[in-house]
Amino acid sequence: QVHLAESGGGLVQAGDSLRLFCVASGRLFDYAMGWFRQAPGKEREFVCAISWSGGSTLYADSVKGRFTISRGDARNTVFLQMNSLKPEDTAVYYCAIRNSNPFTTATTASYNYWGQGTQVTVSS
Repeated sequence: QVHLAESGGGLVQAGDSLRLFCVASGRLFDYAMGWFRQAPGKEREFVCAISWSGGSTLYADSVKGRFTISRGDARNTVFLQMNSLKPEDTAVYYCAIRNSNPFTTATTASYNYWGQGTQVTVSS
């Protein structure tokens, strides 16, 4: 059984920063991790991803230069540092795992396991 747990969401003002955290547990092998988000009335969209080694990252254009994804030393943790937040960043943020595949991708269907999500709200 695989379990993902996100934390760190909240309500902030435009220009503020937030740090999201996700920890994975269960039967997992050499997996890439990613963050996605879903705003009300919109489809889930890719935010960023990091490879198993941590040496490769991938970002959506909308967050490039503002968000940074990183993995913890334990490999089963991933962080998302979000700076210069904008109201359009408001969404539920989901952590995801691409089990048995160490490479990054922006394709939602390539991720096998998902967390429950954490709400991020940015006021103007």
